[in-house]
Amino acid sequence: MKPYVRKMLVFFTFFSSVVYILWRIFRTIPFQYGIISTICGLSLLFIEIIGLFEMIVHFDQLSNIQSPKRPEVDESKYPDVDVFISTYNEPEDLLYKTINACLHMDYPDKSKVHIYLCDDGHRDEMGVLARKMGVTHLVRDTHEFAKAGNLNHAMSVTSSPYIVTFDADMMPRHNFLTACMPYFLGEEKVGFLQTPQTFYNPDLFQYNLYSENRIPNEQDYFYRDVQVMRNASNTVIYGGTNTILSREALIAAGGFYTGVITEDFATGMVIQSKGYQCYAISESYAMGMAPEDLKSLIKQRQRWARGCIQTGRKVNIVFRKGLNFGQKLSYLTSITYWYGAVKRFVYIMSPILYAVFNVIVVKCTLFEILLFWLPMYLLNNTALRLLSGNIRNTRLTNIYETIMFPSLLPSVILETFGISESTFVVTKKDAKQKFEGNGAGYRFKNSILLLIMLALSVFGLVRSVFETFEKGTPMYIVIMFWLLVNLFNLLMALFFMFGRQPHRQFERFYVEVDCMIYYGSRIIRTKTENISEKGISVVLNFPEWISPKDEVTIRLITDRYDTSFKGKVANVMGVKGKWKYGFEMLEITEENNREMLQIVYDREPSLPKEIDEGLSSVDDIMINIWKRTGERDYFSRKLPRVELCNYAKTVEGRKLLLRDFNYEYLTVSFLRGEKIPESFIILEGNIQIKCSLEDKASRYGTCYRIENTNDIIHNVEFRTILKSWMYDYEIDLDEKNTYHKMVDTALKKYESFDELEYL
Repeated sequence: MKPYVRKMLVFFTFFSSVVYILWRIFRTIPFQYGIISTICGLSLLFIEIIGLFEMIVHFDQLSNIQSPKRPEVDESKYPDVDVFISTYNEPEDLLYKTINACLHMDYPDKSKVHIYLCDDGHRDEMGVLARKMGVTHLVRDTHEFAKAGNLNHAMSVTSSPYIVTFDADMMPRHNFLTACMPYFLGEEKVGFLQTPQTFYNPDLFQYNLYSENRIPNEQDYFYRDVQVMRNASNTVIYGGTNTILSREALIAAGGFYTGVITEDFATGMVIQSKGYQCYAISESYAMGMAPEDLKSLIKQRQRWARGCIQTGRKVNIVFRKGLNFGQKLSYLTSITYWYGAVKRFVYIMSPILYAVFNVIVVKCTLFEILLFWLPMYLLNNTALRLLSGNIRNTRLTNIYETIMFPSLLPSVILETFGISESTFVVTKKDAKQKFEGNGAGYRFKNSILLLIMLALSVFGLVRSVFETFEKGTPMYIVIMFWLLVNLFNLLMALFFMFGRQPHRQFERFYVEVDCMIYYGSRIIRTKTENISEKGISVVLNFPEWISPKDEVTIRLITDRYDTSFKGKVANVMGVKGKWKYGFEMLEITEENNREMLQIVYDREPSLPKEIDEGLSSVDDIMINIWKRTGERDYFSRKLPRVELCNYAKTVEGRKLLLRDFNYEYLTVSFLRGEKIPESFIILEGNIQIKCSLEDKASRYGTCYRIENTNDIIHNVEFRTILKSWMYDYEIDLDEKNTYHKMVDTALKKYESFDELEYL
């Protein structure tokens, strides 16, 4: 979008919002309807004023996006850098992957990269892991100030001029340092550079709502849009991981800020108050694991909400020296954002109060709504959709807030009054946790308020319909619209709380990697269809014989990595005339495992980066209903099933119809009334296929076991015969499809009545 168009859109959005708020202040407060109506009306107005404040700051930043330019730097000038990997109780296999990724980072002189495993759990196994991987294991005698104290201790025993911080699950890509370090080597005094937190697994919002292929990760909007927008005001938020910081800036700030839950938020703010320019970039150079169970997600968001409110109080943003007026406003919106839980509660309750309890919250006419509210609403939605790069829209924001507000509401209120949690809770980062922390009892507890509000909204909607017909007034139309919007959000929030059963432990990446499968004396050259830590899938044009009992050797090659491992067939399925083979890993050496992990994770995440614009609110509901109620057929075949429609003859001259084949079994059909033989031999050229009865006849045919599988699997002539059978089946299928299309076209012609043609 052109800059002047962006500024015009922001101006009209701002203007319509100010006009709306002025109308709300001077014309809509229901003072004459009693104290309850007045309090509720003022509460809603106060919430809307906060929303206007956030909107003004947000759209002002949207209209003035600045991205830093990466300087060209001579390789000899790249300085020493300390890499801090923070850990407390994360599993060893997770840290193994992170350390491995750090070891594979490119740098002109890799001896200048010093990797430290900062272990605040003081675990012996972490020391063993560090020695095994060739990195330094740091521990401390005391554990005060949690993660901030851990990082400050690491600072005290290291000396490089730049520090990289990674959480235990965040794996940098090979070009993290070479892409990010140059920003510090120009003329500008840079305090820190924040890169996005991206994730290789769908977050719970994507996964529980069956939207992992339709919407981006919920955090993408913040890191790829909001953070970059904050460059111009120098209020980029330090996210705690995937960040390079200047040691000089950290020392000026007094180290990592202690005494607050979100030490990263506070540390970044203090660095900026010391005069350092801080930047965020939208390019992703590291990825990690999003929380995979509801309990971990809620605890994480409660910690963030409490931490930001607590930081705002302790750092004293309004009177903080070194921050200009614009910076203070920007940081205040970062704190008021967490009052979204209160705002969402008020937005949902307001139409319920009127429709169910006859409490007037807004005094207005339908004409005034159309004149003042509708332009503001449409312009805000349009601006968010167009200026956010299609990462976020109002519908998604409303859903996310509705999902989280019951859990965040108590935390936000308590922290506002200075009632803080006494313990620091670390977000679980164990893949096994996806099968825990999602108990029905916990999900129901977090759904109670949503269910109550849903019931009240339904009752209010029904009552509004009756009132509309009974009184003949259009005023209830606005309330009904408001209730319907809330009903949609509440329904989606409940779908989220219903959860979704996880079905795999390791995430798949849908990428093509050169692959060779060694089986006996054969080499099958292909490309992967998807890969994971413990297996791959490939799609083959021919149904190759690979016994599920035998091991194969699989080799994967990229321009940077080369690995091989032992595996076996886990499943085979037909896909549009081809065959998809899934292989599970059985055995891999240490060196090859490190290469394998890099092949899997040293890449851009394959999850969506933009919203699928083709789907509406109705689609959201229907997809969730269909996915939760529809029956699913899961097959676990380990041999390729080839559908056939070919006639063949036995050695006795008997004619039969071949239905399907998988090297070990053959399904055939006989003429009606014909006796089913116990065995027979099919003769095709010089090939004999010996079959013995396995199952009785069904509507699919009669199943026979192939007794001489070993004679045909490696026979070149049989391979040619099978190709011929498959070709004949495809021709027959195409002819049937063409015939059905012709019939459908003819039927449609006679079904439609054309009056002119008739006359």
